[in-house]
Amino acid sequence: MTGDAAEGAPQPAGRKAPNPVRRLYATVLACEAIVIALAIPVAISVMDVSGATAGLVCGGLAVLCLLMAGLLRFSWSFAAGTVLQVAIIATGFMVPAMFFLGVLFGALWGTAFWMGRKVERLPAR
Repeated sequence: MTGDAAEGAPQPAGRKAPNPVRRLYATVLACEAIVIALAIPVAISVMDVSGATAGLVCGGLAVLCLLMAGLLRFSWSFAAGTVLQVAIIATGFMVPAMFFLGVLFGALWGTAFWMGRKVERLPAR
């Protein structure tokens, strides 16, 4: 059976259809985790930040991004994800390029929020 034929099929009892907005948020967070993890060697070799500091800050934020991607089923996680976006922008004080990348991912986060509101207003099929 192809994916197209299964799209219109009813969900088994007790299971909700996957939320495409939650998937979009999770994708943003997963990509962000990769980018923030790649900032560790840049901070160490180019910006002369100690390995412990870079690993703790950037590595910790990368792990938090992945944890938040898994916790998106809770309503509070969207606010926590927004706070995480601000923390990632603040890593620009360690690696200046992260100011730009943090704002870029913050814009993606905001776009996901906007798209989610738009999808929620659509009538159910």
